[in-house]
Amino acid sequence: MKAGLLRHVLNLWPPFLFSGVHVTRLDTDYRHARVELRMRPWNRNYVRTHFGGSLFAMTDPFWMLLVMQSLGRDYIVWDKAGEIEFVKPGRGTVRASFDLEEDALNELRQATADGAKVLCWFDTDVIDAAGDVVARVRKQLYVRRKRDAHRGRGVELDTPR
Repeated sequence: MKAGLLRHVLNLWPPFLFSGVHVTRLDTDYRHARVELRMRPWNRNYVRTHFGGSLFAMTDPFWMLLVMQSLGRDYIVWDKAGEIEFVKPGRGTVRASFDLEEDALNELRQATADGAKVLCWFDTDVIDAAGDVVARVRKQLYVRRKRDAHRGRGVELDTPR
């Protein structure tokens, strides 16, 4: 799917649409994405800050989508795990950026060349309008080449992306 169309589909996807998540950028090469979460009465919590589930949801699919689209159809890419650390209360519009570097893709290609599975962490900060970190999100992806019939040894890349 072309990146522009996927961006529009994601912006109309009910979990994003109704929680105030808006994809503001999705590059045609699937190497960069930017998302924002606007404060709405239905996505704030009891103390009038962003609901933590909305902060996590705004970041949830992007590392998987970027890696999957960048590696192509010869790879299996799945979300394996996720973590969020709430740093300070989120108010107003918050943003998250995803920048997939070529070095990370090359490392994944090399680590999976023999059919091995790779577990790799990617980090994203959610920031507010002042540039302060509101939350730190980590996503772990499972990546493996499809073509190799044999199962290789597992590799875990612990270096944050």
